[in-house]
Amino acid sequence: MNLSQFFEHWAIVENPFRGEEARTDAIFSRMGIAANGAEESSPGRVRLVRPAIPATHAEFEKIIGELERPSTSIVFGEKGSGKTAIRLQIADRVARYNAEHPERRVLLIPYDDLNTHLDHYARVTGGEKKKDDPFAGMRLVDHLDAIVSIGTGRIVNALLAGSERPPPAQIEDAGKRARKLSLASRRELLLLQALYDTSDTTGARTAALRRILRLSGTGPRALVVTGVWVGWIPAAALFVWGQFFSGLGDATRTGLLVGATVLLAVWLGLLLKLTLVDRLVDRHVAQRVARQFRMVPRLSSGLTASLGKLDRTIAPTDALPVSGSEETRYAMLARLQRVAAEFGFPTLLVLMDRVDEPTLVRGDPQRMRSIVWPMLSHKFLQHDGMAIKMLLPIELRHALFKESSAFFQEARLDKQNLVERLSWTGAMLYDLCNARLATCRPVSAEPISLADLFTEDVGRQDLVDALDHMQQPRDAFKFLYRCVNEHCASVTGEEGAWRIPRHVLETVRKSEADRVMGLQRGIRPA
Repeated sequence: MNLSQFFEHWAIVENPFRGEEARTDAIFSRMGIAANGAEESSPGRVRLVRPAIPATHAEFEKIIGELERPSTSIVFGEKGSGKTAIRLQIADRVARYNAEHPERRVLLIPYDDLNTHLDHYARVTGGEKKKDDPFAGMRLVDHLDAIVSIGTGRIVNALLAGSERPPPAQIEDAGKRARKLSLASRRELLLLQALYDTSDTTGARTAALRRILRLSGTGPRALVVTGVWVGWIPAAALFVWGQFFSGLGDATRTGLLVGATVLLAVWLGLLLKLTLVDRLVDRHVAQRVARQFRMVPRLSSGLTASLGKLDRTIAPTDALPVSGSEETRYAMLARLQRVAAEFGFPTLLVLMDRVDEPTLVRGDPQRMRSIVWPMLSHKFLQHDGMAIKMLLPIELRHALFKESSAFFQEARLDKQNLVERLSWTGAMLYDLCNARLATCRPVSAEPISLADLFTEDVGRQDLVDALDHMQQPRDAFKFLYRCVNEHCASVTGEEGAWRIPRHVLETVRKSEADRVMGLQRGIRPA
């Protein structure tokens, strides 16, 4: 018997237990965050029903908290325990909340694709040459810069076309809303873009945003530009008057020529300031900022071009991140929060995941520790108006328990909604697998449960006990997939043996439990 025959008999249109990665699992994406019995369509256009059991972990509500009152959560979990699924479910819940509360939305800052940030950090700091730990010198300000950069990029990409990374925030009539911002917020948004917009390499996006915000033509730099364009006219007029108009005395003509020379010198001074001095200053400031931007891939050339389009009243040097000061970064974060609030996003939600996946990390616990530990600061984790959701590998939990009491006093993890281990019981996995099974069956089919796929001598509790040995969703799916596969391989299609017998369940359970144990001990690859 093949799998297609088995699934066709049970009116299962898609293998419920094939998916092992939430990001690419079509069944998980159809299940959604909150089961409500809504009808959906499969790729084959079969009308399916969403299950009545929510496909969420028991700790999910604690992790996400109340979006109206943002709170931090720190979660540790094994590989395959559902951290990525929780990240996707949080994003889905935020999207639903935003649709229901258009003026009190949450700006999601995805902090899960760390490759670009960490690669830039290694290049800037020379970490590529450090074989042991290239991230040993990472600071909290580096993470603050990266977070502000992603949040700024989402808002700016909603206003300007041409970039989809990070994905633009959903802002209706973004241009009109931008023009209605207060003058202070428009200036703050322009400053944030000039500093943190990694898509701007020539300053063109700064100029475009300045036009949208109607901030061009004001301030001392604008006066200098105006003087360069028209400042030569009075000098030329005095020179022509003194040279070519008759009836003037020699003293008058000499005075006119002196006046023309003075005006010409002033004009040349303005021209020199604009074309040389200001550019040198902008370049120097941009280089200082670029040296501090260790997690933001913003080159000094792009920073120079963008800063050159700002007035010093908008970008005073002492307000820029030219040092390792945390206060300057918190001020930048506060600017982002004020701008986001005027666009209808009073809350920021930073969602961190996949710390073990970047190329330079390669699952190394010490490297992950160097990246994450600077963020375990009570001031940062409890920042007003911002929720931090950290989905971390279990290896960091082991490292955390080795820290000193002084470290715990600084982090105050007792206030961070800590989930020490994202564990699953057999009953939870049974409900999850039942939900996936229901998701893969048509609306017209008679409802069945997971126990119906097995012979009568296999009870629900037997399945719960077997799934309890699997401990997490990925291994539970592998276990059930193998049960179905082993049964189909041992019978012919003519026999009509559509139920999986107990001996197959027991054999596969023992084998899969040994595999899970070996995986946890680090002696098996998967």
